[in-house]
Amino acid sequence: MRRFALIAAVVTALTVAAAPTLRAAPDGMIVKPSAHSVSATLDKLEAVLKQNGIRVFTRVDHAAGAAGVGLDLPATQLLIFGNPKLGTPLMQAERTVAIDLPMKALAYADAHGDVHLAYNDPAYLARRHGITGQSKVIDRMTGALDKLTDAATR
Repeated sequence: MRRFALIAAVVTALTVAAAPTLRAAPDGMIVKPSAHSVSATLDKLEAVLKQNGIRVFTRVDHAAGAAGVGLDLPATQLLIFGNPKLGTPLMQAERTVAIDLPMKALAYADAHGDVHLAYNDPAYLARRHGITGQSKVIDRMTGALDKLTDAATR
């Protein structure tokens, strides 16, 4: 019995110690850990997007904005990008999806310094906006985002 209690205590301690890197994604988001800094993660993502013919619209450095008004914010950057060949059919199906398009990827450092890359799940966007009949587009977006973000975070 004491042995079981000791094993349980060790497992609990290891689970708690690992908890900062394990994080549930907010509803509708995909969050991946990155092996790079916030800036390097988005540099890699921007490069791979451009290599694949995906337009990068802008990059927003939220931490720099916060510093500009005397506030602290850990590294937090947003990249806005899109492919009209995929986004337009979704907007044709339901115009309100344009509030969520073009796509965005958020790289940020959490309270423990771990870097994450987050983006909206295309299937969630389809559900959110009641888009039907576009499963091929959604599947294509989902697969492309998974590969592109994997390339940026590894």
